[in-house]
Amino acid sequence: MTHVEDELNSQPACWIRAAEEAGRHRAALPDPGERVAVVGCGTSYFMAQAVAALREGSGRGETDAFAASEFPAGRSYDRVVALTRSGTTTEVLQLLAELKGRTRTTAVTADPGTPVMKAADDLVVLDYADERSVVQTRFATTALTLLRAHLGLHTGAAVTDARTALASPLPQKLVECTQFTFLGRGWTVGLANEAGLKMREASLSWTEAYPAMEYRHGPISITTAGTATWMFGEAPDGLAEQVRATGGLWVGSGLDPLAELVRAQRLAVAVAASRGLDPDRPRHLTRSVILAP
Repeated sequence: MTHVEDELNSQPACWIRAAEEAGRHRAALPDPGERVAVVGCGTSYFMAQAVAALREGSGRGETDAFAASEFPAGRSYDRVVALTRSGTTTEVLQLLAELKGRTRTTAVTADPGTPVMKAADDLVVLDYADERSVVQTRFATTALTLLRAHLGLHTGAAVTDARTALASPLPQKLVECTQFTFLGRGWTVGLANEAGLKMREASLSWTEAYPAMEYRHGPISITTAGTATWMFGEAPDGLAEQVRATGGLWVGSGLDPLAELVRAQRLAVAVAASRGLDPDRPRHLTRSVILAP
C-alpha cells in the first residue's frame, strides 16, 4: 500500500478527532461577524475556497479565499486564516510576515516544527493528520472538517459517508475514462477544484473543474464517450441527462460532498495504478514549494 492510500483511508478517524477538538481551538479561529480571508497554495487554496463559501453562506461574516500569492495587499480584514500542511511554503510565510502587526493571523498546519509557528499570531496544529506522501489527502479534509465543526456545520453523517466512500466500489468504467470533469456549487466548487488537482498530481490525468451552472457554457463540448463528469453535491436540473446524451459517463453524488472527495482521491490512486505510476512521487512536485530568496 502506498503512503497516500494509507493516509486517505485514515480520514474518518481524523475527522472525528478534528470535530471533537474544534471547541478547544475556538479562540484561534474567526468569530462570527469578523471579515475574514482564508489563504493557501495548491490543495490548501481549494480548501480555502470551500471554507470561505461555507462561512459566508452560513451567515458568519464576509469571507474571501485567495491563493497566498494573490492576496490583495490593500484590502482590510479582521483576520486572515492560512492553511499550510508543511508550514514552510514560501508564499504563505511571506504573506504572514507582511500582515504581522497589521492584521491578526491564524495558521492551520500539520507540522509544529516549522517557521509558520512563529509567523502567525494564532495556531492550530493538526499533527495527527500530517502526511508522508507529497499528494495531500487527510490534512486537507481534516482542516476543512475542523472549520466545518467550528461553524456548526459538521455532522457524524460526513464520517459515515466517508467510510462508505472508502468501502464501496468505484463506478464501473470510471478508471478507464480518458478525461474527467468535476463540478460543484457553492462550497463544493472548491472540492471540485481539489478533485481535479488530485487526479492531475497522482495520475497525470486530463481534468477540469467548474461551477456546475458554467458547464453548459462551453465545457460540455468536450464531453463524449470515454469522458466522465462528476458532480459534488446536488446537480442542476437536467444536467445529468444532458451529459448522458453526449455519451459521457455521469457520476452523481449520493454522499456528503467531503466524502465524495474521498472517492475522488481513491479514483486518482486507482488511475495511477492502472498507468503504472507511483502516486506518492508525482512528477515535478515536492511536499512543499520553498523558493530561493
